[in-house]
Amino acid sequence: MKIARSWRLDMKEFFMMSGSRHRPHVKGPKWIVVLVCMVSIFLIAAYTYPPRSSAACYLFSATGCSVIKNLQPVPVRELTDAEQAAEVVIREILKTPLIQSKNPKIAFMFMTPGQLPFEKLWDLFFQGHEDRFTVYVHASKEAPPHVSRYFIGRNIRSEKVEWGRISMVDAERRLVSNALKDPDNQQFVLLSDSCVPIHNFDYVYNHLIFTNVSFIDSFEDPGPHGVGRYSEHMLPEVEKKYFQKGSQWFTLKRQHAILITADSLYYNKFRDYCRPGMEENRNCYSDEHYLPTLFKMFDPKGIASYSVTYTDWSEMKWHPRLFRAQDVSFDLLKTMGSIQDSIHITSDEKRTVLTRPCMWNGMKRPCYLFARKFDPDSLDSLMKIFTNHTTI
Repeated sequence: MKIARSWRLDMKEFFMMSGSRHRPHVKGPKWIVVLVCMVSIFLIAAYTYPPRSSAACYLFSATGCSVIKNLQPVPVRELTDAEQAAEVVIREILKTPLIQSKNPKIAFMFMTPGQLPFEKLWDLFFQGHEDRFTVYVHASKEAPPHVSRYFIGRNIRSEKVEWGRISMVDAERRLVSNALKDPDNQQFVLLSDSCVPIHNFDYVYNHLIFTNVSFIDSFEDPGPHGVGRYSEHMLPEVEKKYFQKGSQWFTLKRQHAILITADSLYYNKFRDYCRPGMEENRNCYSDEHYLPTLFKMFDPKGIASYSVTYTDWSEMKWHPRLFRAQDVSFDLLKTMGSIQDSIHITSDEKRTVLTRPCMWNGMKRPCYLFARKFDPDSLDSLMKIFTNHTTI
């Protein structure tokens, strides 16, 4: 209380401090008054009628500067006929609202050389949800014998796929175009033969059907395995500043699925100029760059910029870590399914770690719904986990 009183002023003192002070009236020369008036008139005129030369603009009028800048034509590269047509198609697809399905489904698209070692696990995952998903299988070497009713008759016409070649992207587009035939398919998930779910079906369904983006991995890697793979031959359609890198394992909302099946111009650029062994043995892999770059160019806000498929690259090899039977446990799957940050490491000398929070409709959520690569010998362990646990 003493401290509070010490800050109080006597009312008499307050009025003495706040009262006006009488100063003698200073009467300046008349020429000062005239000069002030002239300067004021000049500044008002400069503001009202901005100068047209850039030098005068910077001296007298900030508003004039912005006006002049807006009046000066910005040099814009003239688009080729093919670019013009492609941009019109892409923009129309992106702005056209899709008809909402009364029974939205997820298309699970499996890309495999032959056998599907985890078909029994997927069968268990799908059980009880028959009206909420469809299955498509692209087998590049031999048609696999199916043990699950959900997979029987779901093979599509397939072609040979070579790792690192454009045929990988061809297979992805082939799967997507087949899945688009079903108007109820609203989300399109690309999976490999070594992928497994790490959450139950309801969790995966709600996460994908109610999202407002596609989960396409995309980041800028300034190193030799990123931007270093860019070829100037991609100009003028694909500029270096848009060149991105990312995992091929994506999920697409229907709008984006239509977009990639409609594109030919940008696909052709990657087919011709992003392949292994080009220009001084620089290896470019279209499945790592085509979609990340395409969506960076046309709809960067429409993608999450991370994949919902977990892959462990900690061993720093050409291929990710392989999870064997002895590695598999409920805690492993729970840990994978709880990660809330997506991490990328650049391939330049700095080896910069890029961390991005995983956002779902504006909220931070776990990143991953699926994981790879799992060895076939881990099937029994995985089956036990999904049989004994109702939630993962």
